[in-house]
Amino acid sequence: MNLSIHPSVGVARLGNSTTEICLSPDSIGGLPFDADRNGNSLGPITDFKDEAGLIKRQGQPFRILQENGEEITLDTPNIASIEWTVHLANKKAVWYQYSELEGNLLYGESNSYQNQGVALRNPEQTTEQERQTLLVDPGPRTISGKQASIGFDKNNAPSGYPVRYPPDTVKYGVSVVTLGDLLTDQSGRLVVLGGFGHAGGDEPLISYGGSSTWHDDISDGPVYCTVTFNDGKPAVSLSAWVVVGSPDFAPEIVNISNLSDTMFDVAVRNFNLVPEMYENGSWNAGYKANFQRDILPIINRISRYQWVSNVQSMMAFSSNIFDFTDNSEANLQNRQNYFSYFRQSDAQPPVAPDLPQEELLKQNGNDIFPMMPLNSGSNSVSNINIMKFMALDETQLFLMQQWADGNFVSDPGYHPYPVNPMDSASVGNCVGLPMCPGIEVTWSLQNPAIYSAPYRIAQYGNEQQYAARGLTPSRDECEGSGCEPGDLTKRMACPWQADFFQCTIQLINFTDPSVNKAGSPAAPLPPTYYSYWWPPQSPWDVLVGEFTAEGQAGTHVPAGQQMNYARGINSFTQMVQYWYALGFIRDKNSNSTGFPFFVETERNNEIFTYKSVPISDISGNNSDKETTVPVFYIEKKVNVVKQRSDKGRMLMEHLEEVGFKEIEVAIGGLEKPRSGTRNRR
Repeated sequence: MNLSIHPSVGVARLGNSTTEICLSPDSIGGLPFDADRNGNSLGPITDFKDEAGLIKRQGQPFRILQENGEEITLDTPNIASIEWTVHLANKKAVWYQYSELEGNLLYGESNSYQNQGVALRNPEQTTEQERQTLLVDPGPRTISGKQASIGFDKNNAPSGYPVRYPPDTVKYGVSVVTLGDLLTDQSGRLVVLGGFGHAGGDEPLISYGGSSTWHDDISDGPVYCTVTFNDGKPAVSLSAWVVVGSPDFAPEIVNISNLSDTMFDVAVRNFNLVPEMYENGSWNAGYKANFQRDILPIINRISRYQWVSNVQSMMAFSSNIFDFTDNSEANLQNRQNYFSYFRQSDAQPPVAPDLPQEELLKQNGNDIFPMMPLNSGSNSVSNINIMKFMALDETQLFLMQQWADGNFVSDPGYHPYPVNPMDSASVGNCVGLPMCPGIEVTWSLQNPAIYSAPYRIAQYGNEQQYAARGLTPSRDECEGSGCEPGDLTKRMACPWQADFFQCTIQLINFTDPSVNKAGSPAAPLPPTYYSYWWPPQSPWDVLVGEFTAEGQAGTHVPAGQQMNYARGINSFTQMVQYWYALGFIRDKNSNSTGFPFFVETERNNEIFTYKSVPISDISGNNSDKETTVPVFYIEKKVNVVKQRSDKGRMLMEHLEEVGFKEIEVAIGGLEKPRSGTRNRR
């Protein structure tokens, strides 16, 4: 019997509610599902937070499918048992400092961490044994049957396994004591839940990338399954992978190039996934794209960026200025003109003088227009391996070129690619490009060396070896031979909240291909362009969605006004503590296809105090007092927050229960933001 686990790479998400959970979406751009405590789906999600304003953890269900697509569960005839084992780990503290594209072996061995001289996190621990103590490795957990549960905490650590947990007490933040839980639902399906958004350390934070001594409860690792049968057939063993990421605050808005696009691109160009499109290192110029399958998703994603960012120039590309489905010769010029606004990708490593990702504007005489997509590239921050502006991945660009040339059909009944929809849906809701480092994972997912097959992560070693020696702190999975638990997320910021605060906008020089920053301290070289990183995952410009008088008394803003999404959280140290105060962006007109209305919902306004500050208070000129600017900040008087509402009271009780320890700023202050500006309009 041919069986397989899906999704092949699942994605769970952190939350800090201890009473409610939800389940990951089953489609790209879909909403999560509410669930009971055992992981049984209750239907589409109603609220992302519980009554106390705490975010529900998002669990990833795993299913076992037969070759014909039918699911097997404990209710399936002839199934005796289904045993699941999951091994989550966090390797951030043991890895290198994040240094943009340095360390990316797709640029060649000369770009390795060692050859580039990239510093380690926690460099005081030097030997392999000392560095192993920096891991968060609770070991594997096994679960079977129906309605069962087990946690990744110390109380149920596997006997004999060399478990590693951070210190129980920390000077700043909250100590990490678990990486999550496993559940089985009423049919024996596995649900993986991640951690609670805890992060802590003993040194002040110094940058968006984090600091030594810090840990968070992001994680990843393999998922194993053993199926036994009543009729004596040999047991079947299967495997997959799971990544635990930060919350998706705008799940219905999809990145123009998502992680499924990345995995598809890797599979097409390295695993012969679609040989009629790409084979033996070459694209097939005669391949016919399908508009609905290959082109329309890109256009639709572009159309929704306006709800989380000010990207007016992008809106022309979803405005149906001509019939996008018309493949006639008469429409050729329209299609080719449209595609000419999409920048091509840099060679890897970048090879001068052809550096299209360092170009901002398409110029025609005196006319100028920002090229697409209007996102930062994977390195607009440092001067090594510069990649200023984003381009679609190679497969997306090829399919767009085929469409522009008329080599396409328009057929809603298209034949899908040979990728299980569950596999594409899970990772399709993650960032694919740009990767600096990203949100859930980073550029290591662009490297074919980490895959065993399309959409499947190769594993290095096995549980018996991990139990004997522990996980390896220094091995780079991009050199080949597969991944260990914790390898997919180890390059991300630690704690993730610090980078989340900075991963919003970037001021990018657009005149010198060889320079991003200059001066001391380094800052973006003028002139610059105001660019976004990944607004679907880290919104920036949003419409306030409170439509009641009571709600607006809390927001201090009328419904429909565009505001900064993170207003009131004014430093990355504050983001580490108050990340769950952020709102969720929801389509409030989702039942009327073609007329979306995305607004901010469920923001914990109780935590913030608002003041309308006259310009005269800043300028000293009394004639400026007729104009004010809105100022939001965290209210530090606990009793004031408690008195604002029942939710405010419960939020403060949660903070007291968690025992978060205020984070100090490093001596000398915080580094200049990587964007080059502290201005958060």
